[in-house]
Amino acid sequence: MSHDPTVNAGDIARLAGVGRAAVSNWRRRHDDFPDPIGGTANQPLFSLRQVESWLRRYGKSYQVSLGDRVWQRLKAAGDLRLGELVARAGALLTSRANALSSGPAGADQRAGDGVVPGVARAGAEGEPGEGAEAAGQDLEPEGLEPELAELVLELAEQHGALTAYEFLCERYLEAHSRQLSVTREDVAGLMIRLVRPGGTTILDPACGVGTLLLAPTQTLAQAEPGGSGAVKVLGQELSETSAAITASRLRLRGIEAEVVAGDSMRHDAFPGEKADAVVCDPPFNERAWGYEELTGDPRWEYGLPPRGEPELAWVQHCLTHVKPRGLVAILMPPAAASRKAGRRIRANLLRAGALRAVIALPGSDLWLLRRPAAGERPPSDVLILDATTDLESVEPAWLAYLEDRSDQTVRIIDLLADEVDMTPARHQRRDDVGKAYAEARDRFLAAAAAPPDLKILEQPLDQPATTLGDLIKEGLVTTSQAPPKMAADGGDVPVLTSDDVLNGTPPSGFTTMQQGLIAIRPGDVVASYSSVRVMADGGAMLGPHLTLYRVDARRLDPDFLAGFLRAAGGRVTTGSSRFDVRRTRLPRLSLKEQKAYGEAFRQLAVLEDAIRETSTLGQTLIRLGLDGLADGHLHPPAHGLTP
Repeated sequence: MSHDPTVNAGDIARLAGVGRAAVSNWRRRHDDFPDPIGGTANQPLFSLRQVESWLRRYGKSYQVSLGDRVWQRLKAAGDLRLGELVARAGALLTSRANALSSGPAGADQRAGDGVVPGVARAGAEGEPGEGAEAAGQDLEPEGLEPELAELVLELAEQHGALTAYEFLCERYLEAHSRQLSVTREDVAGLMIRLVRPGGTTILDPACGVGTLLLAPTQTLAQAEPGGSGAVKVLGQELSETSAAITASRLRLRGIEAEVVAGDSMRHDAFPGEKADAVVCDPPFNERAWGYEELTGDPRWEYGLPPRGEPELAWVQHCLTHVKPRGLVAILMPPAAASRKAGRRIRANLLRAGALRAVIALPGSDLWLLRRPAAGERPPSDVLILDATTDLESVEPAWLAYLEDRSDQTVRIIDLLADEVDMTPARHQRRDDVGKAYAEARDRFLAAAAAPPDLKILEQPLDQPATTLGDLIKEGLVTTSQAPPKMAADGGDVPVLTSDDVLNGTPPSGFTTMQQGLIAIRPGDVVASYSSVRVMADGGAMLGPHLTLYRVDARRLDPDFLAGFLRAAGGRVTTGSSRFDVRRTRLPRLSLKEQKAYGEAFRQLAVLEDAIRETSTLGQTLIRLGLDGLADGHLHPPAHGLTP
């Protein structure tokens, strides 16, 4: 690559072990700080070589890790080729892994032969169908510049192929967060658990970068007592780049996968395939989905989807690919539960017993469907649940529905007599609206928090500093990580997950007792990919992709350490903390001074949790208020009027 690798302000802060504010100060106070060579006014890009030179000239401590060098070399090709190069890096790593596992004979083969290993599937004759291609078949690992390929392999040698590739994928998803739609990890895990099949084949016809397909292997293994855990995964994705990335992520985990690039609506890559379960997070409001070409398609068993209802086409596509009595979990836009154009198809799905649940989640609805078996009597009711503020309520509610003991169902005959409007908010029990409003209001008011009262200085303090690495060497901090192959989606041992750290929630994962588990103690600092948390309670085990920092409380305050880890903006996951987190800088202070800083950091963390909670509660409060005022269960305190 001839392009000069570039870095943004966040990259510079990470490399130098400082906060973003320090980089902004350098740009203002030093006329010779490198000028931007690209980007925008709000997101400027700088030459990595020029920044390194400037840091050396001013004696700034910095470390460009191997992972960062690989990433910057990939970025140097520009945004248009970034995804392609990440996919090629995955093809290289999977090719090398296969060559090593197959011994000398495999090592002599040309790496990859132009195909992501083990990923080939499409038409009935074993060849890719029209418009569909085996993911990665045109992505030759040799498409990487030799020097970059060597860096990728060196990164894999140091940290393992899977860890190295997940690091690159995390950076890629962060850089393209606005262009790539990625299913929330907690929602993805929920969908997999709800459709946990008795078999071992699962399909995602709109798999993106593989979020929904990365979870099933442990889930299915635990579903079958004594099962081997072998899972067959099928995926199709319109973007060849995303499909290739998905294929590599699956193969590096040892999952049997067939991932195809192509348009699932127009060119179904798995005709006749019947999976045990289907999961899907389809593109919403995609008007060019093939309405004209697919008018007579046999998949429309429940009616031709209207031009403006592409999500109902995805629902029927998913049902086509699941075995009788098999389950489908698909995310839908909330409007799909009530739009007039989709009324007939919703009614047909209900009459046949195919649509079993509509569950409101934050930002979308989750539809759960079951393919009817021949001669099977359809149910008389459907589960309709609002879980926007409590995802943990979904699994118990679904289990209660399956066992015919739910009190959150709506009679299908009532829905058919009305507008077939299955919006969860509409079907909340009317006698509960007032009580729910009062409870939400009390929780909203109780969640308020105040920011710390901080003294404003004209000039930043010039304090002696140290690094996290030095603190570890001095014995003030010890670090731990979960076992490499640990799963957190089944068992009876509670596990703290990355989402728990991010959202400030109690441990939500579970695992089985095994060697190498790390028990969390009160006062431990736990860091995830995007957040840091000081644990108030113990008892749970440290989950995957988390790093635990245990301090010597006689000499170091845990809130002090956690605050500076967050301020540094470092990547502190298992996959990337090894690259640069030890360069995090902290001032050398007495324990008393540390505790003052720690209390301020703690108050900011409390404020962050309160803002997150009030945001969610506020939306609930508004919805309940509107419903209650509209149906008469709530009344305004108007002067001279009585309810």
